[in-house]
Amino acid sequence: MKANTRDRAGERIETESAHREDSESLAPLWLAVRLSLGSAIALGFARFSYALLLPAMKADLGWSFAQAGAMNTSNAAGYLIGAAMYPWLARHRPPSALFAAGAYAVIVLMALCGLVSDTSMLLAQRLVAGVGSAFIFISGGVLAARLATAAPRRGGLILGLYYGGTGYGIVVSSILVPATVRSVPHGWQSAWFALAVACAVCTLLAHGAARSIDAPGAAIASAPGGAVRQRTLWRRYGLALGGYGLFGVGYIGYMTFIVALLRGEGMSQGVVSTFYIALGVATIASARIWSRFLDRARGGLALATFNALLGLATLMPALFVHPVAAAISGIIFGSTFLSAVASTTAFVRHNLPSDEWTRGISIFTIVFAVGQIAGPIAIGWVSDNVSLTRGLVYSSAVLLVGALLAACQRPLDRHA
Repeated sequence: MKANTRDRAGERIETESAHREDSESLAPLWLAVRLSLGSAIALGFARFSYALLLPAMKADLGWSFAQAGAMNTSNAAGYLIGAAMYPWLARHRPPSALFAAGAYAVIVLMALCGLVSDTSMLLAQRLVAGVGSAFIFISGGVLAARLATAAPRRGGLILGLYYGGTGYGIVVSSILVPATVRSVPHGWQSAWFALAVACAVCTLLAHGAARSIDAPGAAIASAPGGAVRQRTLWRRYGLALGGYGLFGVGYIGYMTFIVALLRGEGMSQGVVSTFYIALGVATIASARIWSRFLDRARGGLALATFNALLGLATLMPALFVHPVAAAISGIIFGSTFLSAVASTTAFVRHNLPSDEWTRGISIFTIVFAVGQIAGPIAIGWVSDNVSLTRGLVYSSAVLLVGALLAACQRPLDRHA
């Protein structure tokens, strides 16, 4: 009898221990999901929702495609400024503080976009919102890298969850924008207010996660065993930077003009909304799809793979005018484009010591921003002078060249 009692007690202790371990293993994932709402703000709402607003704003304000593209170029220019400022600011403020500052700035600026219709004012607001987005995105990337190192078995999944959070913003935008745009002069302005409210809700959830990861007791030491132990020059990962810069040029053309292309080909608002929702859901799912790949790939293979798939996805709607082709394109694109961003953070985490993560992520972000500045204007100019279809063909070609460059990037020599 006593033996049976001891056996049952032992089983109970083992069960409680297993439940506790499961709970503890889920805690980093839940923090990553909450932190990912910052990614939803920085890109899903502040950047990609504009593609849904572009047709209404272009028609109402009489813009050309080049002018319409300049709005995302202005946002990307602000992103570049924010990325350039970030390493200096990070020496004086913790990532969670810069994360919050960027989020609150974006909320205000998104609301201001609903108050004006002057093109110059809209360009200025998009510029400053880009600065805030960079603060959110880089801070979140640094914090996600810390969290991934604290839970190394799920490192790739944690990074994927953070960057995949952009999909939440895309899905919510796909619902909010069509529901709030009205068929009256300046009827697009109400959608900006709705997006600002969505940003505010996400900020409330994400900021707490950022503070938890950034708490003094949560600091993470340098990754053991193998990161580069001395200051690393950007030239040592120049091929990855080149591939990532071309990713910035190529992907943003698709994300800026794909809705306008689908509408121009006669597809209904329902089809376009379904396409964008599918793209967003695929973005969220990408965290699970590519997590192990991000854990294993220490050189440029991951970025090369994602650029190649994105090149294929970008080419499809240019060649095949059909809702099914558009849906397949959106799913492939959504399941890979934020994983390309995650791959650079994984590269930094695998190859650099933790005291260089901020610098490394900032350098990649600067190159990314330069590409995003060039992309919308270049593809917009081609679209005005030739066609939107040709613009996407050029975007695809740029992505494929980026894949070739990234494929040549080797892991950094830890003893160099």
